[in-house]
Amino acid sequence: MKITCKEASRLISTGLDRELSVADRTKLRLHLAVCDTCNKLKAQFQFLRRALSTIASDRDDEHK
Repeated sequence: MKITCKEASRLISTGLDRELSVADRTKLRLHLAVCDTCNKLKAQFQFLRRALSTIASDRDDEHK
């Protein structure tokens, strides 16, 4: 059930857009439990999503 960092990064990205299956969530959690690099990548993805959401929200407010 071990996955590579490449697969973990794909699951992290996909998980931001939709809910992962139980199997994928389990594989990702196990990988994240031992991989600092992928944990940092996940934090970066989450930061970018929040930043882009804030920018989009600000632009929507400007056009009202």
